[in-house]
Amino acid sequence: MAFQPSIAPDIFALRPDFAALSIYAENARNTASDAHGTELLRQACHDLRAAPWAEAHLAAWRDAYKAFGAKPQRTPCSAEALHKRALRDQMLPAVNAVVDLYNAISVRYALPVGGEDAALYDGVPHLMRASGNESFETMAEGAPKIETVEQGEVIWCDARGVTCRRWNWRQGLRTRITEHSTEMWFVLERLDPMPGDALLEAGERLIEGLRRLSPDVRTTQLYLAAASQSIL
Repeated sequence: MAFQPSIAPDIFALRPDFAALSIYAENARNTASDAHGTELLRQACHDLRAAPWAEAHLAAWRDAYKAFGAKPQRTPCSAEALHKRALRDQMLPAVNAVVDLYNAISVRYALPVGGEDAALYDGVPHLMRASGNESFETMAEGAPKIETVEQGEVIWCDARGVTCRRWNWRQGLRTRITEHSTEMWFVLERLDPMPGDALLEAGERLIEGLRRLSPDVRTTQLYLAAASQSIL
């Protein structure tokens, strides 16, 4: 697997129950949002509580955030942020076909799902706790801004800097998937009590959606957990 993420041991020390499903997609295609993606979002928002572990899984993420010093009331995990918006608006905004797909899966499974343009990475993704010297490219009041992350914060990063802050709270601008992206990386992140089988099912739904958009897409899955790492 050419694009293989790594997870530092101190992440598993923080949450031994953490597991991630990495999906790398080559020869992929993205488009503007379409009716199919909008319907996926609508269904996911309608079935917010379909997953029996949903509330407990979001609570587990709140506990994980508190464990490294974050305040989940102010900066919730990505799945909870989408969940709250879906509750409030009964729908999520369309972005583009691929982002709509993984947002719908995130809401349906109460699962943090990240999508990145792998071609824009400098090296491969690493999940680690920050030293406090790493930089993060974002926007503030409509202008580009460089932030320095907090020591001990859980971050995804590459050789150039942070690609996602506070585990899965906020994605950086540099590696976002756009309609021009053809090489993509996705990470689906679970804690107990979400079943491992449900994580794999969510990954299969993501791959099915990518194949609808890109019949010739090639995907590789990698399962990462404290006691194991395996290509699926």
